[in-house]
Amino acid sequence: MKIISVDVMQVPSGNAGSSRGDWSPVIVRINTDEGISGFGEVGLAYGKGWRAGLGMVQDFSEVIIGEDPMNIEKIWETIFRKTFWGMGGGTIVSGAMSGIDIALWDIKGKALGVPVWQLLGGKTNDNLRVYASQLQFNWGEKIDKQVLITPDEYAEVTKKALADGYDAIKVDPIIYSNQPDGKGDWKTTGPLEHKVIKTVYDRVAAMRKAGGDDMDIIIEMHSNSDTISAIQIGKALEDLRIFYYEEPCHPLNATNMLEVHKNVQIPIASGERIYTRWGYRPFLENRSIQVIQPDLCLCGGLTEAKKICDMANTYDCAVQIHVCGSPISKAAALQIEAVIPNFLIHEHHQRALNPESRATCLYDYQPVNGRYQVPDKPGIGQELTPETIKKCNIVTVSKSKKYMR
Repeated sequence: MKIISVDVMQVPSGNAGSSRGDWSPVIVRINTDEGISGFGEVGLAYGKGWRAGLGMVQDFSEVIIGEDPMNIEKIWETIFRKTFWGMGGGTIVSGAMSGIDIALWDIKGKALGVPVWQLLGGKTNDNLRVYASQLQFNWGEKIDKQVLITPDEYAEVTKKALADGYDAIKVDPIIYSNQPDGKGDWKTTGPLEHKVIKTVYDRVAAMRKAGGDDMDIIIEMHSNSDTISAIQIGKALEDLRIFYYEEPCHPLNATNMLEVHKNVQIPIASGERIYTRWGYRPFLENRSIQVIQPDLCLCGGLTEAKKICDMANTYDCAVQIHVCGSPISKAAALQIEAVIPNFLIHEHHQRALNPESRATCLYDYQPVNGRYQVPDKPGIGQELTPETIKKCNIVTVSKSKKYMR
């Protein structure tokens, strides 16, 4: 079997958000001479960077044309070692490697007629616990307001998630100010004004009261706080029994992360902006994070994520795969979560409820009563629909040539 072409597709899903603009998933489809195609994703659907990811996959695809797609480790090492920028890593480079790698695993699973989790070692987990993610944007398939401000609104959104069967939620209580539009005078770094700490505490306290003692609350900071403010907020929230504390300071500063960990009695989590095992190494060695959150579509793909998760296990570090992409990324996450013994919980993002995004793929995997059953379909068990592909902006790389359609 040989790789004959790679289609790099930008999906117009129409799933925009209030905080990070347009939703532009970049999907990789690798095609072989035996008619088997595999799907992967570059984890840049949100924020700014998808065009760079689209371009980097094209460049890396030129390297893999003619290769045997079953030799996944060889291809990963070829891109990493022989493209010059591969070893430098970073968001765009690692994202492109990830999209290609996931597509290769999808091909291998389809060729052998088994799900990827079988190839990675078989199931350790099946009934996966799930949390409702990013409740500051509200919750539900159709929402009339994406910016929550008052404690009452945070209590109500908690009840929505509970009604859907979740017993764990995640919220960023600092992203919006206490003004009606969520903006205004709102400094979240350095020593904090009392109004900031009080607003954050009141919001989370309202969620704890609405959810009861048995509901777990994950606090997300998106690194909008720094070491000083993260410690202040973390200590203020300790009595509300927080499950873990995500990205409390700069995501690549292991020393500052350790300072937060030493001063706050809540487990620390980070990982969506940490890439490859080399990126995770300092955080594991200094034990500054207790929950790692690799994004399969950014950290180096399934190949690299398995190594990262196994490395984390030697440091008694739990894993919550970061999932904030199209249904392709979700399907890939379920594959590795089924396998790893240090799996903790699965992230189900508010964006994943969007009907337009869900309609882009063949299968609509959704949790039932806050739990996921792992799919048994060959490969990653997900791909774009033919109708979606027709709407995509596509660049095809074939025999070191590119053409658009």
